[in-house]
Parts: sequence; structure tokens; C-alpha cells
Amino acid sequence: MQHVQTETSPPLSARTVGARDCAVFEFGASRINGVRSRFERNEEIFGQDEQAEHVYVVHSGAVRTVRYSSEGRRQIVCFHLPGDVFGVEFSPRHAFAAEAVNDADVLVLRRSSLERAAAETPATGAALLALAARQMHEAQEHAMMLGLKGAGERVAAFLTRLAGRFADRSALDLPMSRADIADHLALTIESVSRAFTQMERDSTIALPSARRVILRDWRALHQLQSA
Repeated sequence: MQHVQTETSPPLSARTVGARDCAVFEFGASRINGVRSRFERNEEIFGQDEQAEHVYVVHSGAVRTVRYSSEGRRQIVCFHLPGDVFGVEFSPRHAFAAEAVNDADVLVLRRSSLERAAAETPATGAALLALAARQMHEAQEHAMMLGLKGAGERVAAFLTRLAGRFADRSALDLPMSRADIADHLALTIESVSRAFTQMERDSTIALPSARRVILRDWRALHQLQSA
């Protein structure tokens, strides 16, 4: 996870709203100027098929990358949490859209600045390759989750994967809604809700509130994924 440090830097032209703060993104062995911008809940950060002129880093809040079918059906590809880089493309246009899950502060960088830093500094180039490899691995894990048979198995896999991204792996404050989880796992909202309820009845998890999940039985969660 890279470090974002606020300091004076040149203005950056980007599709942003709200207050703007110049900032520096430390990536590999490079420091890249950017602009920190605020996006409101469900606001689009960039659109599917738009020119990929910028790269983004979550400073606070959460972001989802989404693909819409020609019929308007939504598939959430990935959730991005603080410190995550998203919007990195190896083609001229974005393959997915990006939206704020909740109110989010996002650092916006010029793609050309990142690519120039990677070309000029070997350590930064290696960091960019490592980022691409990590994102490919995450896509493979998502595909494996979608290959699980039932809603319970998919939700259990989602929770264990998400827990690995939090400092406290036993208690999760979910930034995303049940609808978001459903569209990430190719399920209905009802199926996701039933899976949560069943796991709570089995004492696999506890649900103090709709967005707070206590993981009580890790063994049961892993057994669900291999059922």
C-alpha cells in the first residue's frame, strides 16, 4: 500500500467535484503529483469506454469498478479501499466505469506522469508491473468466487477475502450494500440476505448491524467455500 502525502504541486486537469487539494503519491521510487478530489456516494468517477487519461488512488472511503451490459445490467468487478490504485489501463480507454461506494476522497494522477516515472525509474517500473500482476490475481480470484455453486459459498468467500484487507480480520464494517455484494457475486439481493441470515443462525458470523459483520467461525467459513 503506497503513501499519499499532501503538498504543493501543479494543478491537474481532471473530472472532479468538490474541494481540491494538491498531493504527492509515493509509488515505487517516484513521487508523482496529483489532485485529491471528493466524490459523493454513487457518483461516477470515470465512465466505461472513456479515455483513460488518469490513474486513481483511494485516499478514504471506497470505490467500485463496474461494467454495464448493453441491457444496463451491472457487474461489479472489484471494490477498492484506502491505498488501492485503480483505473490503470494498458489500452486508450477504460474497460470499466468507477463509482464511489460512499463519500470518497480520491487522488487523481495523470497517466502520462505514472508511465514516465515507470520508464525513467526501474523500481517504479517494477512496482507498476507488480500492481498489474496483483490486479490480474484479484480478477482470477473473483472468477473463482463466481464458480462456486451456491450463494452461501460465494458470500463466505467474499467475506474471507475482504477480511484479509482489514487490520482487524474478525470484525468488518462493510462500506458496500447488500445490492453491491449481489452485483459483485452475480446473485440476487434476496440470495445474499438469506446467506447472511443463515450464517448468523449457524453462529458462523454475527450481525450487530446491517453493515457490521463479526466473523466468529473461520473454519465454518472455509468449509462453506469447499462444500
